[in-house]
Amino acid sequence: MTREDIEVFIENITEETILLADGLDEAFLGIATEEDIPRAVYSIEKCIKAFTKEGMSEEEAAEYFWFNTAGAYVGEKTPIWISTPS
Repeated sequence: MTREDIEVFIENITEETILLADGLDEAFLGIATEEDIPRAVYSIEKCIKAFTKEGMSEEEAAEYFWFNTAGAYVGEKTPIWISTPS
């Protein structure tokens, strides 16, 4: 899914602003609403795979994901990270 596809999808779901993770469009799964706040949902495994495509080892990609991506709180609209089958 391209960023443009994701933005069109979001526009059809809600008028709310959704925070999207940069460079992780291939890991985007959809939108979830928690406490009436719509949030982007991403696959953890697909995020790590995306980082390995950038040249990181699996271990480096996992560490980078958990520390810099999942570990970054950017407010109530912070994306949701879920485990999915590979």
